[in-house]
Amino acid sequence: MRTASPKKSADRDIRAEYDFASMKGGVRGKYAKQYRAGSNLVLLDPEVYAAFPTSEAVNNALRAVLAVTKTVKTGRRAKG
Repeated sequence: MRTASPKKSADRDIRAEYDFASMKGGVRGKYAKQYRAGSNLVLLDPEVYAAFPTSEAVNNALRAVLAVTKTVKTGRRAKG
């Protein structure tokens, strides 16, 4: 196994200070609104992705599961 030389690894370290005033093009809070809104990103396993290739297909399947679950929860059991 090869290891990095000390000089190369030292070059990749973070600096103690950065002069942000000299940096051009940065916008403070550019993605703040999106960050606050949150994310609904969900990672699917490969076999699930193969079965549901679009977000519309996934949403339709999940809505069907919710409808069945709601029916089962609110339905009455038969007397046995």
